[in-house]
Amino acid sequence: MNNLIKQVEQWSIDKGLDKGNSFTQYAKSSEEMGEVAAALCRNDVDELKDGIGDVVVTLIILAQQNNMTLYECLEQAYGEIKDRTGVMSKDGTFIKTEDL
Repeated sequence: MNNLIKQVEQWSIDKGLDKGNSFTQYAKSSEEMGEVAAALCRNDVDELKDGIGDVVVTLIILAQQNNMTLYECLEQAYGEIKDRTGVMSKDGTFIKTEDL
């Protein structure tokens, strides 16, 4: 995984995306999330896999543009959720205890 992330980061540098506009990169991430939604609606596993991969690529680049790594971002997020408690709703949504 680390090697693949480094390859994406190098690709980004080669294309000049590492110096791009972060809001534009955020918009690209949002666009890719729309493709994930479309794949889910169509039950298209191949497009879902591609869409999730595209989202990860855009987030790697967004982190890179802001002098962060995907690992650092994920580590921080996991630190916030690892001890989180809550319940699963009837529709399969996790609800944090503080939101109950």
